[in-house]
Amino acid sequence: MKKLLSVVVIAVLSMSMLLTGCGEKKDSGNTSASSDKEILIVSFGTSYSNSRHVTIGAIEDAIREAYPDYQVRRAFTAQIIIDKLKKEEKIEIDNVKQALDRAVKNGVKTLVVQPTHLMNGLEYNELKKELDKYKDKFDKIALGEPLLTSDDDYKKVIAAITSDTKEYLDGETAICFMGHGTEAKSNKVYSTLQEKLKAAGYNDYFVGTVEAKPSVDDVIAQVKESGKYKKVILQPLMVVAGDHANNDMAGDDKDSWVTKFKAAGFEVKPVLRGLGQIYDIQKIYLEHVKAAIDSLK
Repeated sequence: MKKLLSVVVIAVLSMSMLLTGCGEKKDSGNTSASSDKEILIVSFGTSYSNSRHVTIGAIEDAIREAYPDYQVRRAFTAQIIIDKLKKEEKIEIDNVKQALDRAVKNGVKTLVVQPTHLMNGLEYNELKKELDKYKDKFDKIALGEPLLTSDDDYKKVIAAITSDTKEYLDGETAICFMGHGTEAKSNKVYSTLQEKLKAAGYNDYFVGTVEAKPSVDDVIAQVKESGKYKKVILQPLMVVAGDHANNDMAGDDKDSWVTKFKAAGFEVKPVLRGLGQIYDIQKIYLEHVKAAIDSLK
């Protein structure tokens, strides 16, 4: 009898996950929230569960706590990750279209969409286009801004990442952040962040990318040029510490950042800590959600 009850409970929970479109328990909607107001958090996604919980999950939880009268839901833009999580972990997560269709079906009247994207790039623009198709489906709809949008955002991100890594500053350690990089014009956020770090006096900080410029070779050249650094801290300039952080940054491959910095003669320590784990970064997303909600008034 106990075994039968367990099977029934598991089946009910699994069905609940599928119906909510959230999958993980912590991502389900607020039971006490209004059913016609929703904040949809849109992320690229990651299959690295430990990082997902403490980054994307932490941002979602902060927003859920700040806005208890809203249902807070999750969507990923990377279908390959959605499919992988469904197959390997039996976690059901909506893509953007599914999440929007679900909101319409659930009778949502006020929809706020907040991306966890770093910049106003290709993915953000695709999200905008998708939302445009649903403008007449809701009474009110607003899209929040990415992490690095305004000058004030840059100041707050710089304050957050430098405070988070200040323990490593000893005069002979370079702190290098690895971003993703893009072919779009928005790739300039990395050089802008570097310029603003230097202008603020954070000369031990360096910013590079995996798939664009500045490359890891560019960053190594900058670190070597100073002549004073013996050690290097590597940390992702990404919301999650996922595939890029674990492999392109901290992996054993000959082209990884760790391998290349070691070959250049540095003592290297990779830190697998996504931006989403930093409380002050979470606060910036909260501010962007507030601005989006305020725009509806």
